[in-house]
Amino acid sequence: MTDAVRGRGEAAPWRPEGEPGGAPLPVPNALGALWAVRHGQSTANVAFAEAGAAPLEGRDRDVPLSGLGQAQARALGRWLVEYAGQLDLVVCSPYVRARQTWQLMAGYAVGEGVAPLPLLMDERLRDREMGVFELYPPAALAARDPEEAARRERLGEWFYRPPGGESLSDVALRVRGFLAGLERAAPGRRVLLVAHDAAVVAVRFALAGLGAAAPEDVPPVPNASLSHWQGDGRRLSLRLWGGTAHLAREGDTTA
Repeated sequence: MTDAVRGRGEAAPWRPEGEPGGAPLPVPNALGALWAVRHGQSTANVAFAEAGAAPLEGRDRDVPLSGLGQAQARALGRWLVEYAGQLDLVVCSPYVRARQTWQLMAGYAVGEGVAPLPLLMDERLRDREMGVFELYPPAALAARDPEEAARRERLGEWFYRPPGGESLSDVALRVRGFLAGLERAAPGRRVLLVAHDAAVVAVRFALAGLGAAAPEDVPPVPNASLSHWQGDGRRLSLRLWGGTAHLAREGDTTA
């Protein structure tokens, strides 16, 4: 997904609430800590921001970082130099823009003397699949199928499922399964995820608790931002959402 979750900010006010009559039940999670990075700005992010009326060529999984996205990834590398000692494992989306983000982060950190971290790839961290509208900017979707664009607007991103694709709630389902498996395989470990806005939002929703209602407004996840959950041996608590201070400090920007 390149344009369904947009915006920037250090901490979105979204706090999922349960159905009337009770707050969400906390979900046990034995991870020591969880960090989630959204990939740096991609060439598709740039094209979508220009509001083009034509679909992009190629496959979503092959979209690379832009020049700014590469600079953002190196800024994340500077963050990694400081925080690598607080991490035990990295799990990355297999999509090119996520892998490039991690490669640039890790390359910078290793160049500064940081020991390499164990790395896994997991396809459940991939971006939202848009089906027949893969790499279609909103204007291109509206031009091709106005009725489908109207349905998307009416349902909202959490529930809209394009033909052959996924809704954000579908992404949350696979990410919930990923987190459950990660917790069983790596209890007590401190894990960094390198993924996409849809996957990061899904992590937040899954960790909000059993019975959490779908968000009315999907919280923004800026490019190259950091989100952090801290564990206490029983569950993970959100400490930072969509942080970009590491970019501003270095003179980089988000998009």
